[in-house]
Amino acid sequence: MRGGRMQVKRLEQRLAECENAVVCSLSMLLDLKDLNTGLHATRLAEWAVRVGELLDLSPRELRDIENASLLHDIGKIGVAEEILKKPGRLTREEYEAVKKHAEFGWAILRKIPSLEDASLLVLHHHERVDGRGYPSGLVGEQIPLGARIVAVVDAFDAMLSSRSYRDGLGVTESLRRLEESAGTQFDARIVKLFVRLARGEVEEISSLTQSAA
Repeated sequence: MRGGRMQVKRLEQRLAECENAVVCSLSMLLDLKDLNTGLHATRLAEWAVRVGELLDLSPRELRDIENASLLHDIGKIGVAEEILKKPGRLTREEYEAVKKHAEFGWAILRKIPSLEDASLLVLHHHERVDGRGYPSGLVGEQIPLGARIVAVVDAFDAMLSSRSYRDGLGVTESLRRLEESAGTQFDARIVKLFVRLARGEVEEISSLTQSAA
């Protein structure tokens, strides 16, 4: 009996190692595509997991959130390079093409058994609690909790980051805009938890974003 438990434990460890290897390999692929995307994903993963911990999520749920955060932009591999790196605002057609990255990411990850649940978070991380998001127009708690967490931290990091057509916002202004959109674009409870967390680390977050610029 003991030998059987040991064998199961070794198998579980091996599966976890395989999952880590796949996630690391795909993360490296993102780095090769665009280094800033990889750094963005790493920051997201740390913040999203910490919010999940505040919500007392299970270790498996936290792992799915971490994986989804690291790989939420993996579908951008399927978006034309000239659109992703366009030095200016996108046309409506170009924006529609970029929106497809959520579905592309889901299609890539759902085929990997240990990433099936994470793939759903990737699919829905651009939904809005008011139903005006994409790709499915889900409302409120129809959106997976992990996807609602990734949506908040993704938006925050995007506001902090400079783009070819605008400078990044400061931490205080980014948090203000999150709070302004709580209950419409974002889950209000998650915004409250994240803002409380981030306000205690303003200087650290500012130095992180400046060093990545």
